[in-house]
This record gives sequence, structure tokens and C-alpha cells, in this order.
Amino acid sequence: MYRFLHVRIILALLIIIVDTYLYFVLRFITKNYGPKTRLTVFSIHWGISIISIISLFFLGAVQEDIRRYLITILVGILVAKLLTLVILLIDETRRGLFWTVRRLTPAKSTAVNDLQDKIPRSTFLVWLGMIFGGGFLGVFMYGMTNKYNYRVRRLRLKFKNFPDSFRGLKIVQLSDIHSGSFSNKPAVSRGVDMVLNEKPDMILFTGDLVNDKAIEMDNYKDLFSRIKAPMGVYSTLGNHDYGDYAHWDSPQEKAANLEALKKVHADMGWRLMMNEHKIFEKNGEKFALLGIENWGAKGHFPKYGRLDLAYPGTENIPFKLLMSHDPSHWDAEIRPKYGKIDLTLAGHTHGMQFGVELPHFKWSPIQYIYKQWAGLYKEGSQYLYVNRGYGFLGYPGRVGILPEITVLEFV
Repeated sequence: MYRFLHVRIILALLIIIVDTYLYFVLRFITKNYGPKTRLTVFSIHWGISIISIISLFFLGAVQEDIRRYLITILVGILVAKLLTLVILLIDETRRGLFWTVRRLTPAKSTAVNDLQDKIPRSTFLVWLGMIFGGGFLGVFMYGMTNKYNYRVRRLRLKFKNFPDSFRGLKIVQLSDIHSGSFSNKPAVSRGVDMVLNEKPDMILFTGDLVNDKAIEMDNYKDLFSRIKAPMGVYSTLGNHDYGDYAHWDSPQEKAANLEALKKVHADMGWRLMMNEHKIFEKNGEKFALLGIENWGAKGHFPKYGRLDLAYPGTENIPFKLLMSHDPSHWDAEIRPKYGKIDLTLAGHTHGMQFGVELPHFKWSPIQYIYKQWAGLYKEGSQYLYVNRGYGFLGYPGRVGILPEITVLEFV
């Protein structure tokens, strides 16, 4: 309860300051309403404020799944209020400028009399701010209904050097399951059914099976064990799979967690590829599948991946497909050093779980961090596909960027 107490006190003070200011704004926009209506509005306003402050100090006593949603709602409400505040501060700036001019202008000036009528709050800007903040909160809450709204995205890919004996190969890519965020097993199961209904020849998983700990898969291992394919299920590790973001009592405990997670892959029948490759052959023709551990070029993401170990032995294979969790790896190492890797499959970004995707327009805040963040990219003869993620992390929802099951067909 007392963990990060100073942070909670600061947040509580911020809520009080913001809500006090918004109270005066509400008084302004409800000035022509009846007493009962105004009382209802003020009661709801202060009720949400009080509940938010109390929740800050007692979230630790709430069940984890409920706590996650409460935190999300609290953050959404606070951000909505701050966005409202941004618009309202424009009006406050305007009023402040007029007030300053009035003070500096001689009392008998005609300009003063004109300005006095403009100093009151702008009804337009006040309502604009309320609509802007309320709209954000509505979208934010709506996004929480989309977290299991799986979408199948299909790509037909044609490579000149892809072996003819394997043309027609269908691969399903999954990424970023993040099982520790799930709270609706039947909904997750429907996604697995969608994978199996595609009847793929091979299934590839590009990392982040859990948020932090192997035990997060205890309730979902039976479900994902259903995922099978004639040519096998192959997987890699993402940055969250190493337990780097969790507290461990000892290095040995953290190492044991990673070994337990590797066993989860094996128990499900998935072949975890740890800086290695596998060659597939048919009618004397071959292609290579490479899988490496996480390698990220951004921030402090780990560089456990070793292409220098996975690549040798594939030099003479006509077509090479790589699984690498973090798409920043493509520009940082794959393209400059391994120009013969034809297709790289990645995940990691989730499309930030927030954005806009239209037929000829795609935007998300994550694009200002990751050049390649969702979909298919091409440079020269090399391709990268970034999966938008099967699960979710942090915000338990998705706005515009829906959870993805990728179907790749090689023609």
C-alpha cells in the first residue's frame, strides 16, 4: 500500500488541482441550468475525483486483473482531463492577454471598454475543450472492447528465388501473445480457432509469449498447445521473455524462469529457435528458416540475438526467411550485413495499440520511434513484415490497430 507513496501523493495533488479548476469551468457552462441539474453534474464530477484519489492508495488490495483495469480507467480519465485542460488554457491565455492590455491601457480609452466585454470565458473554447477530452475518454474506453477483436491479414508474396517445389506454401505468423495480460480465455481461444481454420503448412511465432514470467502461461498452455501445422510450429524469444522487467530475488531465479519458459515452448510442441536455422527440402529444392533471440537497436532493448551463429550453413540456400522479434534489427544489422536474407518476420511494436489504418493512410505515434512498425516493407530485394501483435500490454485495449493473425502465401 505504501509503495511509491510519494508518487501517489503527487498524483492525488494533481487530481485535486485539475478537478478544482474544472469545477469552475463546469460552473460556467451550467450557469443557465436548473439547481438539480447543476447539483447532479457537480456530484458526478467530485465523485469521480474522490474515487480516483482513494483508488490511488488502495489499488494494492485489489485483485490483479481488476487492478489493471482500474489503473487503465484512472489513466484514461486523467489524460482526458489534461487534454481538456490544454484547450482551456488557450482561453485562459487569451483572457490573460486582455487583462494585461487593460491594465496597461489608460482607463478612459475606448479600447478598454471593448476589451472588457471579451475577458469572460469563451463558450466556444470551453465546450471545445470538454468535447475534446470527453471524446478521447470515449475512444479510450471503446478501445478496451477491441483487445480480442482478432483480424486475419493476408499477403501473397512472390520471390523469384523461392523454390518452385514449395510454391503455395502457407505460413501463419503470430507475435506478441503476452499471456500475462489475458483475462478472457474463451476469447483467446476464438483467436486460436481462427489460426487453425487457416490450415497453414507452418506456423511461426516471433516472440513475447509472456509479459515477464513463465507462470503466466499456466492457464493458457493447453490452449496454445492446440496450434499445430504439418511442417511444424517454430518460435523465437522477444524482449519480455527474458524477465528483464521483473524483480527477482537472485540471478539464479531469473535464469530458472527463462529455462521454465523454454520448457513451455517445448511442452506446447513449438520448436524454439535460439540463434539457429533449419533447412527444408522437397524434390531437391531448399529454403532456410532462421530464428534468433531478441536483438533491438532502440533504447535499452537487449541484443541477445546472434545472426553470426544462425546464418552459417545457409549461405548456399536460395531462399532465407528470418524470425527476429524487433523490427529495428532490420535496418541496424540485417540489411547492412546479411543482404541475402529475403524475408524477415518481426513484431514487438503492437502498432502501439493506437492509430489509424485506412486503405491509403496509416498512422500511429509509434512511427516516430520505429521506421517499420506495422505491415510490409521493402528495401532493394529484401522484405520485412511487422505483425501488429496477438495480445496487448499495458493498455488493455486497441484503438484502430487491431490484434493480428498474419497469413503469408508464397506464390
